[in-house]
Amino acid sequence: ALTVAEFVFLLFGDMTLFEAVNTAFATAGTGGFGFRADSMASFSEYTQIVITVFMLLFSINFTSYYLILCGKFKEAFNLEVRIFLYVVGGAIAFISLNLCLTNTPLYILGSNDISSDYSVGQAILHAAFSVATVVSTTGFATADFALWPAFSQIILVLLMFMGACAGSTGGGMKVSRITILYKGATHEMKKMLRPKQVKRITMDGRVVDDEVVRGVHAYFTAYIVIFLVSMLLIALDCNDLVTNFTSVVATLNNIGPGLGNVVGPSGGFGGFSILSKFVYIFNMLAGRLEVFPMLLLFSPSTWKK
Repeated sequence: ALTVAEFVFLLFGDMTLFEAVNTAFATAGTGGFGFRADSMASFSEYTQIVITVFMLLFSINFTSYYLILCGKFKEAFNLEVRIFLYVVGGAIAFISLNLCLTNTPLYILGSNDISSDYSVGQAILHAAFSVATVVSTTGFATADFALWPAFSQIILVLLMFMGACAGSTGGGMKVSRITILYKGATHEMKKMLRPKQVKRITMDGRVVDDEVVRGVHAYFTAYIVIFLVSMLLIALDCNDLVTNFTSVVATLNNIGPGLGNVVGPSGGFGGFSILSKFVYIFNMLAGRLEVFPMLLLFSPSTWKK
């Protein structure tokens, strides 16, 4: 239903039937593979707003939509959804302010205009689009955010790690996992202060099973190991640290573009060595399959069974 709705809204803009179908499918599956060299930069502001909204809609747990249809609005806007919306709203606000206060050009893809003469509305639009495409792991682009101030870039990199909500079509570590990791850390600190206190980790008033907490910690450990090993292997190509770091972030979290001239929104992965491309292929599959299925393929016991 969301895919059809986006398709209809896009037809009211400046997209052809073919372009609207492709964009709706690419947004729904957070695939993001564009059919123009400048991705979505040459389309109207209306079209960019529609895509931004639907990238965020597809980043929310689909159970929330079912609960809304059932009239259970309080349950629909659970802790994970609220954190996601707060983070997205804050990121858009901070990046927009950073662009305006530093008078930084937007660096629209495919445009030779690198002036900083733009309205606050345009800054918010491109900041929102960039935040939505990164946090939803869709991969569309309107501006080369690799040329934005470091403050804005760091926010986008943090969003790359976080990703979308569990139960959505987005990738990344997922908001729920990061929430459990945070609650687990605070829980351990409280236990150090009050060793005899009996308290469990909860989300939305429900106790999180110890098995779930262990699973999240195991996932995070495996994620970090894959990330570090990938960084070492990619470094053999002798690229700069920003390229190495963000290319692994972009592939492991299924983002698409990273930062820097090589893998930024205006770049690509074509110039890397065969070894690096195999590492990126593994990372993209591992990130999409939640890490463990790919690791199990390399376990001898898997093949014995």
